[in-house]
Amino acid sequence: MNTTPATKIIIIGASSGIGKELTLQLVRGNHVVGITGRRVDLLEELKCKYPDKIFYAQMDNTDLDSVDSNLEYLKKRLDGLDLLILCSGVGNLNETVDFVLEQQTIELNVTAFTKIANWTVKCFEKQSSGHFVAITSLAGMISSDVAPAYNASKAFQINYLKGLRSKLKKSNSPINITDVRPGFVDTAMAKGEGLFWVAPVNKAAYQIIAAINKKKTLVYITKRWAIIAYIFRLINK
Repeated sequence: MNTTPATKIIIIGASSGIGKELTLQLVRGNHVVGITGRRVDLLEELKCKYPDKIFYAQMDNTDLDSVDSNLEYLKKRLDGLDLLILCSGVGNLNETVDFVLEQQTIELNVTAFTKIANWTVKCFEKQSSGHFVAITSLAGMISSDVAPAYNASKAFQINYLKGLRSKLKKSNSPINITDVRPGFVDTAMAKGEGLFWVAPVNKAAYQIIAAINKKKTLVYITKRWAIIAYIFRLINK
């Protein structure tokens, strides 16, 4: 499976879930992929499967001082960068609004997200090319009383991407930005009761890659979640 013309790819948060599946599908499509995650054993496991096509860097996104150096390292190993996919995030049910959980969500989903997005866009601006893909969520379209910080952090991500896209458009930059908004996908992030339309992770990754190929601005995963997104827009009018 190809992502033409991108061949040199970094995936942030590739040790599990959507990031891991994206890595596997892209490597099988003969692309070279640099991956990050906190657990070295899981990163090493992926590299062992495709030693010539995968490079990795252990990275805690919230350690902001190490982000630039880790991404520069992977870019050097790849000998360039065409596409960066940001999959990393955290989502906690927090009905008691425990501040520690809220803070963890904000640090990863807002502060670290912004740091990585900033590095990526500046990198692509320097080379006048590139494609930045971020996994946000339909949850960013509404508020939540059981996961207030999570939904708010996803709303931040959605609006931050819009802002970056507007900035690049004003400068006539050829850089592409894709906002991927999943519904429920069968990963550890899918929490709570009464979940429906839960997509297999391989199907979700397949549709994400198809959207990357088409350089879409926005995609709902899976496609049926566009119906729910439409309802959310009506609610928020």
